[in-house]
Amino acid sequence: MAAKKVLVLDVGGTHVKVGSSDHKDLVKIESGPTMTPTTMVAAVKKATADWKYDAVAIGYPGPVLHGQPVAEPHNLGVGWVGFDFRKAFGKPVKLVNDAAMQALGSYEGGRMLFLGLGTGLGSALIVDGVVEPTELAHLPYKKGRTYEDYIGLRGLERLGKKRWARHVFDVVAKFKAAFQADYVVLGGGNAKLLKDLPPGARLGENANALKGGIRLFKEGTAS
Repeated sequence: MAAKKVLVLDVGGTHVKVGSSDHKDLVKIESGPTMTPTTMVAAVKKATADWKYDAVAIGYPGPVLHGQPVAEPHNLGVGWVGFDFRKAFGKPVKLVNDAAMQALGSYEGGRMLFLGLGTGLGSALIVDGVVEPTELAHLPYKKGRTYEDYIGLRGLERLGKKRWARHVFDVVAKFKAAFQADYVVLGGGNAKLLKDLPPGARLGENANALKGGIRLFKEGTAS
């Protein structure tokens, strides 16, 4: 059975964004390098003390395997790997990579590739409703640098907006062809800097993370 009410946490290096099936206006909780999963859970419980929910969906800023973090996040405290979120919240929990959660909220059928143009480069592929997180950011791209070095924040700062945008077009075309995607969704804060969009691409919205978290608990959704 699908959970009736889902609490959704979009965990980031500067904020944890919190919403639910009943609360579409996201609450922001400051995070940062001292935030451990224990302090996050305590802060979320305090911020949502009068909310009703049956399950928790978590978008995690790092690689996830079988619903568990497999590496500590770069911009937060330690202790995330092996942490028992279900016990901490006392509710069923589904944890996925944050790009995968936003991708799921952006999905409109078929084969969709999601690329998150933020500090780094998040990515996920969805095929017929099944979410497959991908780790494309650190693959080699040009001149000994990675895809993230070119179209993440470092690339934007190093190259300037115009040259950065040219590489975004190139990377979208390469990945769209490689994954045989029907369409590409560009999310993340820097996607809005694009004057034009690559062929076959559309902009996502940050609010889609909330929608994706709720969808994680809908029947027929696999992750």
